[in-house]
Amino acid sequence: MADQSNTSSGGNTGLAFVVGMLVVVVGVLAYFMLADGAGLAVEGPDSALEGAAEAISDG
Repeated sequence: MADQSNTSSGGNTGLAFVVGMLVVVVGVLAYFMLADGAGLAVEGPDSALEGAAEAISDG
């Protein structure tokens, strides 16, 4: 009888993909948590228009 050995690493690739995605998700969450909301503020249309009107009237 011949000794057959299958060396397949298909399961390890799936695990590596899942671990990689978890690292990316944790990195993105950490960035937003540590940024203290500095880049997350969204102005409404009213405040944006008021800022533009002030800039025009000052200059």
